[in-house]
Amino acid sequence: MDKLITVSPSPHVYGDDTVKKLMYGVVYALLPALLISVYFFGIGALIVTTISIVSCVAFEYLIQKYLMKSEPSISDGSALVTGLLLAFNLPTNLPWWIIVIGALVAIGVGKMTFGGLGNNPFNPALVGRVFLFISFPVQMTSWPEPIVSRLQYTDAVTGATPLAVVKEGLSAGVPMSRLLEQIPGYMELFIGYLPGCTGEISALALLAGGLYMLTRKIITWHIPASIFLSVFIFTGILWLINPYDNADPLFHLLSGGLVLGAVYMATDYVTSPMTPKGMWIFGIGIGVITVAIRIYGAYPEGVSFAILIMNAFVPLINKYVKPKRFGEEVKNG
Repeated sequence: MDKLITVSPSPHVYGDDTVKKLMYGVVYALLPALLISVYFFGIGALIVTTISIVSCVAFEYLIQKYLMKSEPSISDGSALVTGLLLAFNLPTNLPWWIIVIGALVAIGVGKMTFGGLGNNPFNPALVGRVFLFISFPVQMTSWPEPIVSRLQYTDAVTGATPLAVVKEGLSAGVPMSRLLEQIPGYMELFIGYLPGCTGEISALALLAGGLYMLTRKIITWHIPASIFLSVFIFTGILWLINPYDNADPLFHLLSGGLVLGAVYMATDYVTSPMTPKGMWIFGIGIGVITVAIRIYGAYPEGVSFAILIMNAFVPLINKYVKPKRFGEEVKNG
């Protein structure tokens, strides 16, 4: 026999994509938002981002080497992405030791406890962010003013986010028309001239990075589109019913961490569904929960909680929304 047939288990289709290439693609996509943040917040953005990245990489190395007794995999870029995304969810005046705690929770609890990359059911950066939000609510809701705080760190001049202004104003009975006069305009919201987390302020920069990831096929459009569409529809309905007590859909799309969460956090490979149909269910769930928390909950923002809640449903979504196996019998009736 001149020609032998080699039989091997699946997968049989290979590509040139690697974990490292995909992770660094996400890093490149986040650079515009990081530069905008440094421009508006200065030294605080640099300090928070540096501490977060170094801490996440260090904790992953130490846990893998000394606790899990395995070869450290920090070169794959996943810890770098976690550190960067964690920093993007933090104020730029957060004390260094709180950032380190957040990194430890993100890597140690959110990722390595479940076995490391590919096994974590929840987005590690959001696990760290929510832990800090619950544990240090005062520090995590103290937002530096852009431009004014460029050369300051922990003693930066602070102000309220647009979502917080609207939430507190509506609770006090202030009409939406008056509240809109107290918050930045839509162009400022789009560009990023407003108080907020390190990386969530500029929708323009985040969307530019998202477009880069789409063209590189690092992510697909299903999850971001379903989140944006569901938020737009549900806030639009509420706004049409009662514009006195509800902000319009464009405000909700451009404010808070919606763009950051929809494009970079919810699209995480491990914690999101595998099929397009599942992604739509996942994204709509995130959008509905986000709106519910923003409008009816105690917190002005709800993206982080919404993504983590829907992360928990991903196994069920994957189980009941999946393509038929090749050769599987289809029952009629």
